[in-house]
Amino acid sequence: MIAVTFALPAESSTFVRRLCKKSRSDRNGVRTIRGEIDNRTIEVLHTGVGEKVCRQQLANFLRDRQFNCLISAGFAGALSDELQVGDLLLAENFSTIQLTEARSDLSSFPIHNGHLLTVPSIIDSIEERQKIAQTTGAAAIDMETEFIARACAEHGIPLLSLRVVSDTPSEPFPVSGKILFDVERQRTNPIKLSLHLLRHPPAIPRLLLFARRIARARETLASAIVDVVRRIEF
Repeated sequence: MIAVTFALPAESSTFVRRLCKKSRSDRNGVRTIRGEIDNRTIEVLHTGVGEKVCRQQLANFLRDRQFNCLISAGFAGALSDELQVGDLLLAENFSTIQLTEARSDLSSFPIHNGHLLTVPSIIDSIEERQKIAQTTGAAAIDMETEFIARACAEHGIPLLSLRVVSDTPSEPFPVSGKILFDVERQRTNPIKLSLHLLRHPPAIPRLLLFARRIARARETLASAIVDVVRRIEF
């Protein structure tokens, strides 16, 4: 069985649609989606955004479970414009599955090897992203993979970290990340977002453009995961 994790359904929706024989389950208080790709059983977990909820979800998800491997997937923010929205990043610092084999499986996609850094909060500032890139050498940031990697190490589960770029310094979030997503509530606050758009009408076309870019990025990520699942060897 292969586990695939995403932070949110907004990241996984396209991939989940490609699963055959889908069913939902609730085990140890964790809801998952199970399905198949080419007769390989897949279980999808949404970890939530950030350390606290991610660690809780993973602890319950992996309790008394056996997986052949885990694919940590989802969105990531690029720290420079060397990566573009829709590019894939194989995180070599977190992955324990052979990256050369994974990269050959993904040769038809815009794929990069690099370091992924897990950060404690959404980072909008271009200057802060540049500083992080200079001091860490990371190519992109997310808010969960470090904790997923720790859990996989504790349970002896091979890990592949695969992220798609959702935003870059030159193609940033259309509004502040804190307005776009409330980490404490683990969802977008529609009232806060609507009020912001009413006060800043130019943000509306930026938000629509962002939604289109994200849809394409989600499609790329889903196709890449399907390819990996079909070809990966245990």
